[in-house]
Formats: sequence, structure tokens, C-alpha cells
Amino acid sequence: MALDGFDLCIKSGALTALLGPSGCGKTTALRVMAGFERPDGGEVLVGERVVASQAAWVPPEKRRVGMVFQDWALFPHLDVMGNVAFGLPKGEHRRVREVLEMVRLDRFAERMPHELSGGQQQRVALARALAPRPAVVLLDEPFSNLDASLRARLRAEVKQVLKAAEATAVFVTHDQEEALAIGDQLAVMSEGRILQTGAPHDVYGRPASRFVAELVGEANFLPGVVRSGRAHTAVGAVEAQGHCDGDVVVMVRPETVSLESGDGTGRIVDAEFYGHDQLVRARLEDGSSLDVRLLGPRPDLAIGSCVRVRLTAAPQLFDA
Repeated sequence: MALDGFDLCIKSGALTALLGPSGCGKTTALRVMAGFERPDGGEVLVGERVVASQAAWVPPEKRRVGMVFQDWALFPHLDVMGNVAFGLPKGEHRRVREVLEMVRLDRFAERMPHELSGGQQQRVALARALAPRPAVVLLDEPFSNLDASLRARLRAEVKQVLKAAEATAVFVTHDQEEALAIGDQLAVMSEGRILQTGAPHDVYGRPASRFVAELVGEANFLPGVVRSGRAHTAVGAVEAQGHCDGDVVVMVRPETVSLESGDGTGRIVDAEFYGHDQLVRARLEDGSSLDVRLLGPRPDLAIGSCVRVRLTAAPQLFDA
């Protein structure tokens, strides 16, 4: 996917998660930042320095940009120390030891890549990217080759390492959970351009469009009709300031719904129990469904039960 009006400012010292569906141009954007691809127009700046424009071009090795690839790209013939030292001036053993301690791999300095676990190989790749003290670290879906349980643990470790190094970093992912968990700043991308940027909780809470709302977390979308400043839906009327009378779509996050057993506006048709919480689906009187995230077991909300539905937070409205 080519970039089209792509515009992103990375905050110094922050971790920016670049989130978007597969094929939207995320990796292309990273390759342009790194200098592996030359843009047809626009500018790329690292700090105040222009590294790519119509008049200037700085090659990748001189941009002070570190890269962690999707497959980690370790050199199989070099041990851990050799991989981390690659590209550093000779005699920088102290720096190599320093970053290996940072990623807690100093005991594995003489191991070969094939002797390491997937998580350890990923940390070697991160250490190699940090070793030259880059101005920016770019990470291209670095956890995609790991199983789910290891991904959750490792992303917390990587975030801790990047924070300890006071690194400015861009983390590309198509996983909404990863983006929300790891980023100080979240940038949502589609079809080669940035749709919205902001703190993760702001983007999640106030998405700029239905597309962003669907990409960033779970969401219900209910039909509504605005009359005199109120949107009327199957779960009641809500404020609709700024919307003209007519049809709208009402976005409701699953955790902003309360269910109580008894005669009401819905009936439980499905439930998925996860231990610490559960996802319950209620069928509303107009035939639409509503997914609700509830903490812990709720034996009073068995499948088939009638329920009263109440919104615990103001929903967001989009034009129909």
C-alpha cells in the first residue's frame, strides 16, 4: 500500500503505536522513516534534521534510526554479542554489555541465535537496535511470530526497556490490544493515511469515525433517530447535541452497559465466560444485539433470561 498524505509527528521520548489493518501501509511508512524506501514527495525529519525530501536524502545508516524487524533478522553465524555489536565501532564492548544487561541477556552473550527462545531472540534484536543510541527506534510487528501468552509478557518487557532507555519509538501493529497497551500515543491508519492520533484512552473513548471505533476495541452500533436534541434507541434516549434531526448510529462500548435480570428491553442469547469477566450478548426488542462486558460470574444472567439494559456512560453518535 502506497502512502497518501501520510502525516505523523512522533513525540520525543514517547512510544507511538501505529495501528491499522493489514495492507494499509504501516510497514511502508516505517520503511520510509528508516530510509529503505524513498518517498515521491513530502519530508521526513529526525529531530530538526531533514533526512528525506525532494532536495535531500540521508541513507539509512546515517539517520540514527534503529530497526527491529518482524522476523528479527539476526545473523545466524554470530553469537548474541556479535549480533548486538554489529554496526558499532570496534572496541564498544562496554556498550554491548550495557544493552545486554538492559534486556537481561548478559548471561547469554556467547549463545548462538538458534540456541535462544523466540522471546530471547526478540530481545537480542531490540538490544542491537538500541546499541548505537539511535534517535528513533522502529519496531515492525515484533511479536507476530510469538504465541499469545509470550506476546503479552514480552510487550510489557519491551515497553519497560524502551522507557529505561528513554527511547523515542514507533511500534507498528494490527493488534488493537497491543496498540492500547504499549503506546503513549496511538496513531490509527487506513489506506495510506493517518485518521486519528492521541493518547490511547482518548482515541478509544472518542474515536473520530466509525472505522476508528471498530478498529480500536470492541463496540456496538445501534440505530437511532434524533428528535429535538435526543437520540432515541432500543436502550432509551441519549443526548444528541450537535446532531440534526434524523437517523444516526449510536456507538456503545460493551463495558458501558449494565444488565439487571427482570422484565425489560432485552433477552440474553449468548455468553462467553473468561473467569475474570464474561461477554454477554443480549437481543433487544428491535432485533438488534448488544454485547456487554461484565466482571465475574453472573448466575442471574443465564441464557434465555429477560434483562433490563442501562447505559452507564454517554455513547458516541455518528451520522448514519
